[in-house]
Amino acid sequence: MASPPDHVGRIMAQWHAERPDLDVSPQGIIGRLHRLAARLTEELVAVYAEFGLGEGEFDILATLRRSGGTFELAPGDLAAQSMVSSGAITKRVDRCVESGWVSRRVSENDARGRVVALTPAGRALIDRAFEAHMANEARLVAGLNELERARLAHLLEVWGRALDV
Repeated sequence: MASPPDHVGRIMAQWHAERPDLDVSPQGIIGRLHRLAARLTEELVAVYAEFGLGEGEFDILATLRRSGGTFELAPGDLAAQSMVSSGAITKRVDRCVESGWVSRRVSENDARGRVVALTPAGRALIDRAFEAHMANEARLVAGLNELERARLAHLLEVWGRALDV
């Protein structure tokens, strides 16, 4: 016996009944991804909050931590390498500075430039938070087997590259 349609499936059926002349099949992908992304964000943010972090602060700290070396970047590089918009970088860095997780100083190479660096407290925090984040992500994809995860990751990469202009 077939499973009953999910929320998006019910919406698609309604549209098909009302507008049989339209191909609503893209909703099966876009609608489900949209709903899934919202749900995943809820799940991810809940773990960040356990460490006193918001999404933006987590990304700032994670970007600095994975940069290696001295764990520091110019604000422009931080924006380019993070998953937040460049317009949001300043506010988020300010919050991280206020919390003692990062420092901001004048660049040694350019007196007009600034450098944002992870503090020891910030490094300890992001190391703990990232371990919990990876455990959470593993939990979130546990419903898919290894082959399904690999195929999905590949398809999303292909699709993402096709949409990048």
